[in-house]
Amino acid sequence: MGADFGLGGRVAVVTGASSGIGRAVALGLGVQGVAVACVARDQDRLDAVVTELRELGARAIAWSADVRDEGSVDAAVGAAEARLGPVTLAVNAAGIANAAPALEMETPQFTEVLAVNLVGVFTSCRAQGRAMQRAGGGTIVNIASMSGSIANRGLHQGHYNASKAGVIHLGRTLAWELAPSGVRVNTVSPGYTLTPMAMRPEQVDLMAGYAADTPLGRNAQPEEVFGPVAFLLSDAASFVTGVDLLVDGGHTIW
Repeated sequence: MGADFGLGGRVAVVTGASSGIGRAVALGLGVQGVAVACVARDQDRLDAVVTELRELGARAIAWSADVRDEGSVDAAVGAAEARLGPVTLAVNAAGIANAAPALEMETPQFTEVLAVNLVGVFTSCRAQGRAMQRAGGGTIVNIASMSGSIANRGLHQGHYNASKAGVIHLGRTLAWELAPSGVRVNTVSPGYTLTPMAMRPEQVDLMAGYAADTPLGRNAQPEEVFGPVAFLLSDAASFVTGVDLLVDGGHTIW
């Protein structure tokens, strides 16, 4: 019997679903027949994504939530269960980025990035893991970054890199903690990807150089991250947990 890559008929929660990789994942899941609860702070952009999903024939809801607020995240997951059904899939893509040299960075700037990128992943995984326990199992994929494994030349973002390293190791820890409940936890670490966050002012001029430094000779499109995510969510990856899958065009092999 071949591996089962199908996801149809399941219910997923996707954080950061209003743009970039989160949006690409939400739309990709909808095409696969997954009912999707789209979660982010920007209600208007969420509504636009849900409109796209419904035009694809998918069931979907938009739920505005701040991943820094555990009550907000718990409410989002509860809404997904109530309106779509038992949650057995989750992808956490919510994140922020900015830049400043470490010796000039104010502590609130550092802690804000960790609050969204790392604490927000924890609060999301906790709510989703509890829902999956109720459902009898499931799988979570957290979106980290190759910046969790390398220091990016030309980018002063120690806070971002530290947050993504934390996401990777949090995933490993949750993998063993949740395994007895039938919940798998993995991480996908994209390389340079053409998202709105990657094209912020301090980085946009560097993107062409990053493409040249990547063996495949280009930066990724957000949609190219969906395939690896879908694999880890599927039963084809039923014996895969605690993994950090680099999706970086070979950037980190140098």
